[in-house]
Amino acid sequence: MGMQKQSRGFRITSDALLKGAVASAAAFVFFLLVLLAYELISGSRLSLNAFGLRFLITTTWDPVHDIYGCLPFVYGTLLTSAIALLIGIPISLGVAICLVEKMRGRRGLAYALGTIVELLAAVPSVIFGLWGLFILAPEMRDYVEKPLSRSLGFLPVFSGTPFGLDFLTAGVILAIMIIPTVSAVSRNVLNAVPNSQREALYSLGGTDLEVVRHSILPYARSGLFGAIILGLGRAVGETMAVTMVIGNAVSMSPSLFSAGYTLASVIANQFTEASTPLFTAALVELGLVLFAVALLINVFARFLLWRMSRFSRVRV
Repeated sequence: MGMQKQSRGFRITSDALLKGAVASAAAFVFFLLVLLAYELISGSRLSLNAFGLRFLITTTWDPVHDIYGCLPFVYGTLLTSAIALLIGIPISLGVAICLVEKMRGRRGLAYALGTIVELLAAVPSVIFGLWGLFILAPEMRDYVEKPLSRSLGFLPVFSGTPFGLDFLTAGVILAIMIIPTVSAVSRNVLNAVPNSQREALYSLGGTDLEVVRHSILPYARSGLFGAIILGLGRAVGETMAVTMVIGNAVSMSPSLFSAGYTLASVIANQFTEASTPLFTAALVELGLVLFAVALLINVFARFLLWRMSRFSRVRV
């Protein structure tokens, strides 16, 4: 009897310790988030007081006269991230579907190819930047941008003179960098789809395309959407690779062949050149804006996931 009470007391104590440990870990993450926001706000106070909300809508970035606005950098961040998603998501989903569905009977080869894809995520971003600067940018200029300019130059997005270091090349670099993340998560999501989902449609005479389109993707769409959001987060926050291939110019041109900046790249490029307190505060405020953009993306993603799950329950 005494042993049972002692064992029960030990379980209660261990449960309490576990609860306290995991609660502390969760509170620590929240504390880091609040601390980061506080430091960004306090570090950008001069800029916040000088420009207020005009900082978000001003297109001028003039360190000589201490006039700063972040709109061109928000534009560059969103444009390059959109290009990355348009190029990278179809490739990532194709890789995941190939490894999970088309190579189901060759698990060894699928595992080897999946490992190779995941190894790309371990490549440092500066290596991608060097490769993009010396190899991808000239190839993009000669074999992609110049033909597009000749044939579709009448469109604003393909106007201007191609020179390789621009929004389009930065978007392609980001697409290459998000492919390992999105494809690895998507592969795990597709592996979690029950075989009954596949077999039900195959038994009705469905083709491989119909099974993937009507059975697997709808079942796994919440997880796939989460993978896409992870890729978007990587694209929005990427710094070195983008800095090396985007051209580094303050621009809001609609042309994909124009040089530009992203929020992360302008901070990396100009922070060591900040010669006045207001210039430094403006760069810190760019970090605050980037922080807010990342939070808004995650909140929007959570909202969409909630809407998708709610819609699925209503359909059921």
